[in-house]
Amino acid sequence: MEIAQYDLEIHNLSLSFGGVMALNHVDLKVKKGIVFSLIGPNGAGKTSLVNCISKFYVPQEGRIIYKGRVITNLPPYEVASCGISRTFQNIELFKGMTVLDNIKLGRHINLRSGPLSGLIYWGKAKREEEELEAFLDREVLGFLGLTSIKNRAVATLPYGLQKRVDLARALSPKPDFLILDEPMAGMNREERQDMMKHILEIKNIWGLTILLIEHDMEVVMNISDWIAVMNFGQKIAEGDPEAMKKNPEVIRIYLGHSFNPG
Repeated sequence: MEIAQYDLEIHNLSLSFGGVMALNHVDLKVKKGIVFSLIGPNGAGKTSLVNCISKFYVPQEGRIIYKGRVITNLPPYEVASCGISRTFQNIELFKGMTVLDNIKLGRHINLRSGPLSGLIYWGKAKREEEELEAFLDREVLGFLGLTSIKNRAVATLPYGLQKRVDLARALSPKPDFLILDEPMAGMNREERQDMMKHILEIKNIWGLTILLIEHDMEVVMNISDWIAVMNFGQKIAEGDPEAMKKNPEVIRIYLGHSFNPG
């Protein structure tokens, strides 16, 4: 029997705020190299779960294992150093800075030069900066179509491009595991199509594992390899897109009876 290879395992994860149970004994396993989507109504616990993974929240119970290593109680910078990166539901960019400078910030965890060489911009710090810009120009800016606007202030960009900059910043540290929290929120149809294309390329060309939170069911059903459905802090179902389209409980709680599974 073939043993599945999992990048991420979540066991019995529970999180509460006062008397409110945000996560209630959640179990998930994410296979390597897939798009794994989390769906469910607002308040279902999806963002709370990914906030536990990236260490914005510390769960009261359970374990989070990444590539065989327990990361439940690691500080955020160590989780990032493990190869996990993320975007945010609300754009968290420095609007007065340029596109390039925002993207560079995502790579600071990988830089190794000391404070002295950084202060005088000499030696190792200078070489690292030059290598970083070359990598970003070659691998990230060009890949996401941002080269021509890299020196523009983020505040001058339309919303869809700002979301793409947020994605570029998450890719800049060369992660192995990418968390995307509603990357299509607020986008028009053309922008959503572009983002879908980029996500599939990130999986297929970069070879990343992607954990996606998204409310647009057209997006979810078209690009997901596996889907887990949450409600009131619990996982209620999981399976491939075809199975989730036809699952009566998923239709009742989230998709709605008018959802067309065809």
